[in-house]
Amino acid sequence: MRRRRIFGKERGKRRRRPIGRYILEALLVIAIIIGINSWRTRDAVSGEAPDLAGMTLQGDLFTLPENPGEPLLVHFWATWCPVCNLQDSNIAALAEDYPVITVAMSSGSDDDIREHLQKESLELEVINDDKGLISSSWGVKGVPTTFIIDTAGEIRFVETGYTTTLGLRIRRWLAEVL
Repeated sequence: MRRRRIFGKERGKRRRRPIGRYILEALLVIAIIIGINSWRTRDAVSGEAPDLAGMTLQGDLFTLPENPGEPLLVHFWATWCPVCNLQDSNIAALAEDYPVITVAMSSGSDDDIREHLQKESLELEVINDDKGLISSSWGVKGVPTTFIIDTAGEIRFVETGYTTTLGLRIRRWLAEVL
């Protein structure tokens, strides 16, 4: 019985790649992702967190503490941003367990933002940055951008673009233990 050859290989036999090749490919993908994120966040502030103060939509005055008692997530977003809308539930899930302040960037009036939050069934502390002054002082060029600040008031992580709930929790945990 003769086996048919397809492009120089016998049919039915599969050649397996060595595991080292898979690891190398995974490391390459990770390096590319880190490189892209570094480029996207190149203008974002680093080191000591800049001042952040404003009136929340709930009518409370928020001031970023110099030395928060636990890591704090500062999330910049916009009502018109489709990626932000995908990530809203991730931020809300984190806000149920940890301190989170969000800044709505160029998203209209307080009422526009409240309407968006109600439509999406979100309960978040939000400061309206309608003129872009806060986002400018933080070096935010695009949304969503998320900062994680450690207990000493230092920015430990900056992410621009979609981030999973697990990714946010891991970064927050790292900010606490490092």
